[in-house]
Order: sequence, then structure tokens, then C-alpha cells
Amino acid sequence: MGSSALLTVVLGGALLWISVIHADSEDDGKLLCTCENEKGTCMNGTCRGDVCFYTWVHGREERGCFPNRVYREQCYTSFEHFFVHCCRKNQCNAFTTPPPDIIAVTTKSPEPNRPELWITVSLLLLILIASVCGLVLFLRFRRAHCRLKDAEDHDVTMLKVPNGEDPTYGDIFDEFCTSGSGTGLPYLVQRTMARQISLVECVGKGRYGEVWRGTWMGESVAVKIFSSRDEQSWFRETEIYNTVQLRHDNILGFIASDMTSKNSSTQLWLVTHFHELGSLYDFLQYSSLEPESCLRMCLSVACGLVHLHTEIVSSQEKPAIAHRDLKSRNILVKRNGQCCIADLGLAVIHSQSHDYLDVGNNPRVGTKRYMAPEVLDETIRMDIFESYKQTDIWALGLVFWEITRRTIVNGIVEEYRPPFFDLVPLDPSFEEMKKVVCVDQQRPSLHNRLHSHPILSAIVKIMKECWYQSPQARLTALRVRKTLSKLDHDSDFSIEKLKRDV
Repeated sequence: MGSSALLTVVLGGALLWISVIHADSEDDGKLLCTCENEKGTCMNGTCRGDVCFYTWVHGREERGCFPNRVYREQCYTSFEHFFVHCCRKNQCNAFTTPPPDIIAVTTKSPEPNRPELWITVSLLLLILIASVCGLVLFLRFRRAHCRLKDAEDHDVTMLKVPNGEDPTYGDIFDEFCTSGSGTGLPYLVQRTMARQISLVECVGKGRYGEVWRGTWMGESVAVKIFSSRDEQSWFRETEIYNTVQLRHDNILGFIASDMTSKNSSTQLWLVTHFHELGSLYDFLQYSSLEPESCLRMCLSVACGLVHLHTEIVSSQEKPAIAHRDLKSRNILVKRNGQCCIADLGLAVIHSQSHDYLDVGNNPRVGTKRYMAPEVLDETIRMDIFESYKQTDIWALGLVFWEITRRTIVNGIVEEYRPPFFDLVPLDPSFEEMKKVVCVDQQRPSLHNRLHSHPILSAIVKIMKECWYQSPQARLTALRVRKTLSKLDHDSDFSIEKLKRDV
């Protein structure tokens, strides 16, 4: 009996010990994963999450964990020289290694008595290389031919792209992305590349933080570093760029987003294409325009806004987006004279096909100087997406006004001034803007010279129709773009006719 009691006690103790260990490992329902990376997420070589992962990128290994919500995005990424393995058991990533076909393996020495094998292989390799070169040349010729044909048959309602030397980021996206209509790089690759960027010079500061010019793989990139108090704007822009098909000539090109730690503080990075001419606000300070350049600049902004406002229902869906903070400081100028819209930190997303409206949870509001009357008097219907689009149109008219002020007509051009510069102080309050726009119903003044040129007088008419007090009476972005496109086409036609007459 004594031995039976002792055996019972021993078994009971073992079961209790096992249950304690099990409870400790499952204390929060999370897996215990091996963690080896430089992201600051490891604690004593481990971390807890829903999924354990192991990645191998160009010989660089990382182990860690992440939550379920990014499982598909992280674990189904695939491209050359990249391997990812995900698993759902405690420390299942501890001994994971990449398969042999991913990494370079040392070939065995050839047998001395089989030289004909290597001659055959060499000949086949030479033929293969010649075939690939021929195919590449054929495809390049065919693409150039199609591009030339497309340029000749271009629809007049689309934006005409002048010859320019904007930096291309083809090398970056060709290496990592298979779809030309994607948004940015795969998330894990974004984090890896963000740590390889060298910051060169600060090119802008504001309440949001700083913008730096950086270099990566020989290309200049823009790095927007958000201040900690504007964290929600970084989250919103990252969310929109990573889930929405936004690739468009007149939307700032997104490359990567990352949260990194520098000097014991967290930095929020957004990496985009770099445009050396800076914002439209900066550009207009020192540059004046001809009427044709003014038209193309206005048209490019309208094209970008149309792309944002339009919902695309296809295999790669894009919901409609309202910007909510459109202004000259949030528009960048490209080398070819076109513009691209930036800063989507306040954007509102709407999908009619899926019946949802996502206004985000950013406490920041738009710029008071550009606020529409219904925003200032708080009569805007915040549950209706069209209301947000109509506020963008109000701001679009103000941006057009800024551009036309700097346009030369009959040898006359005005100095740059912000909208309502003669009616409110430099940093107007909400009440000051409300009195000017809602109570007095004032609008920006228009110089007489603008009415003497056909292009500028047409743009003035568009501006006035963007500034109606009633939101429903304002033009749509699509109507603005079509009107400017026709004006652009008529302008080209008149110039060609003049050349023929001469």
C-alpha cells in the first residue's frame, strides 16, 4: 500500500507540473516564438504572437512573430532571393532554414572522364542566353512600337504627359513586385529596405514632422518622418497605401512604410518617390507660368483627384477616396510640369459595392484656410461620402486660384499669396474663416487680366463653379477634368493650326 500511495503522489505531482507549464505557455493564448531581429520586438530571444515566422532575404535571416490580421499578407509573399516560413506551434521557427534551391550551393567537381557533358551544357547555356537576349530585344521593340501607337491614338479626355525627366523607380519595383498596379512592396520587404535608406538632407518641416531626401539603391527617395503626436496620420496613410490600388501618375508614389527606433525614440517613416521641385506652394513662390503650363498643371491635379474620387470595381478593387486636406502644400510638382497629390492622412474611404464608409479616427482636422462653408458652419453631412468629395472640390478651386495668380497674361503676373490673404491673418482661426466664408460669403478676388485670355477665363469659370455656397451645386472632379481636357485639346489644335498657317 505504501508504494501505491507513493506512486500516486509522484504521478499527481508530474501532472500538476505539466499543467503549470502548459498554463504558463498559454497564459495569454499567444504562441511563444524564437525571436532574432533588430526591430526591438524581442525579449530574451523570444516574442509572443499568433504566428511564428522565419524569413531569409538575400542571406539575411530574421525570426519573430506577428498577429493573425497580417497572416496572408506576410506568409504568402514570394519573390526571388526571398523565403518565408510561417507556423503555429511554440518555437516552431527556432531551427527553420531556407531550402537548398533558394541559396547558392557549391556544385560538385565534374568527373574527369566526362568532358563531353560540360561541352553540351555550355552549348545549351549559350543557346539559352542568345534566345533570352533575342526575346528581350523583341519585347523592347514591341513595347516601344505599342507606346508610339498609343501616343498617336491617345484619347483627348485623358491627361497628356509632356516629355520630362522624372526619376523612375522601375528597378525597385521590378525586383520586388510582379503587378504594375500594386501599391507598395510586400510588408516584410518594406521593413528591410527602410533600414537600408541613408538620410541625406532635410527638405521640409511642419507640424506633422520632417521630410528628408534619402538614397536607396542609387535612387533618391523621400522619407516623411512623422512626429509622435501625428501618429494617426501615419497609420492612416500606411493603411490606405497598403490596401488600396493607388498607382497613378498624379498621386504621390508610395514605396514603403516602417516604424523604427532611433536614439531610444520611435520614428514613423513613410517612404515615397522624391520630387526635387518640392510642393506646389514652394514652387509658386519663385516660379511664374505661361497659360498653357497653368492649364496642364491644373489638369494634372484634377486627374489625380478624379482617380481618388472614383471607385474601381474589378479583380483589383479600389474604393472611392476623399482627400479632406487638399491644398498647395499637399501637392508636389514633378519635373515635367505636372503635379501629384500627397498626404492622405485625413482621407475618407467609401465602397458602394461593399456598402461601407470609413472616416478613420484621426483627431486632426483639415487646414482652416481651405475649409468649405459647410465644414466651417458645421452643417456637413458626415454620414454621406459625397459631402467629403464636395469639400475637396471647394479646395480644388482655391488651388486653381493660387496657380492662376502666378500665370503671366499680357506681361502681368501677381505675387504668390494664399487664398483669402487680404481677408484673414496669416494663421486664421476657425471663427475668422467662418465669418469670411459663411457669413459674408466672400470669395478670392480675381484679377481683370485673367478674363482677357481664353484659357484663363475658362479656368476662372471653373473656379467660380467650385465655390458655390451649396455643396450640391458644385462641379464634380470628373466634370472639371473633362472641361480642362477639352480646353487642352483645343489649345493644342490652335497652336498646330497657327504653325500650319505660318
